[in-house]
Amino acid sequence: MVKPNTPFEQSEYQQRLAKTRAAMAAAGLDALFVTDPSNQAWLTGYDGWSFYVHQGVIVTHDDDPIWWGRHMDMMGARRTCWMAQDRLLGYGDHYVQSIDRHPMQDLAERLRAQGLEGARIGVEMENYYYSAKAHAVLAAELPQADLQDATGVVNWQRLIKTEAELTFMRKAARITDRVIQTAIDRAEPGVRKNDLVADIIYAGITGVGDDWGDYPAIVPLTPSGLDATAAHLTWDGTPMRAGEATFFELSGCYRRYHAPLSRTVFLGTPPAEMLRTEAAQIEGIAAGIEAARAGNRTCDIADAFMAVMARHGIERSGRMGYPVGLSYPPDWGERTASIRSEDTTVLQPGMVFHFMPALWMDSWGLETTETLLIRDTGAAEPLCTVERKLFIKG
Repeated sequence: MVKPNTPFEQSEYQQRLAKTRAAMAAAGLDALFVTDPSNQAWLTGYDGWSFYVHQGVIVTHDDDPIWWGRHMDMMGARRTCWMAQDRLLGYGDHYVQSIDRHPMQDLAERLRAQGLEGARIGVEMENYYYSAKAHAVLAAELPQADLQDATGVVNWQRLIKTEAELTFMRKAARITDRVIQTAIDRAEPGVRKNDLVADIIYAGITGVGDDWGDYPAIVPLTPSGLDATAAHLTWDGTPMRAGEATFFELSGCYRRYHAPLSRTVFLGTPPAEMLRTEAAQIEGIAAGIEAARAGNRTCDIADAFMAVMARHGIERSGRMGYPVGLSYPPDWGERTASIRSEDTTVLQPGMVFHFMPALWMDSWGLETTETLLIRDTGAAEPLCTVERKLFIKG
């Protein structure tokens, strides 16, 4: 029976499990050990701030998944996972940050108990949470097993969102609207950046109506002036100043689902070059959204934007978007397809992308982005509603 804290019906998890097993079969895997917290939550519902220790989900072809982690976090698994309690396994604290033993020794014992000591097991090698030491110990403990790189096997199954997931993402988008509008309204010369960020975080956690806010996978990115020429700076205690642009890259979060958005505020009178660039950027974003249609490819979105930039004589290169949905720190992207010229992923209804063709120039930055839902027909739907423009506050 699904527990009260599990965000989706059990049928939703069964569909996800079926998709994952089909991908495992295609890769020739007997089992999969999933360490990405987003993938764990997507498969089991597990939700806790415990990803700083080793934990994961064991997926096989013929039984319910097993959640495995620190014993004290097993209690959280009982509150959030859909599986029966005998599918929740915990290791003792004597394994935690020990120089004498490693949690993968316990995992290996659990895998042997499942008859997987000689199996072909997929592991997420390109993952923030699966360390080189973890892999080395697991391989040493299971010398007969064939450990295969299964990075992205689960991630790619998450690309097309169900209606239940889209309901959560629309709630996240309403919270995003609120946090972005809070940033725009609060930005004034003399306001300390940390005070502004406090208001942003308060708005995000308060949420909208009955839809409470969860913590986003990325902290508020709010650089001003020359700092805004860099993509991923956060904040300090410096007062905001007239004559500077500040971009706000933020996301509301509802039940771990995100809908990121960026808008830029200029305090004072913007330089003419920035206004010309803004006009080109807005035109390019519109072209990209028009190209974001089922049956087209991710590269078509990028190429449509770049064609506009080229017409206006503006140089821009690199990736300009990625899928979003359920995520944990340190990233709200799903780490699969990319909106860039060399990526040919075919767009399908239900995919959701953060389209972020930001422009970082020599002395200022201009971030205007959209979270886009690929629809059955027609151009993509922007999930957020904040006006798409440079906000000028004289």
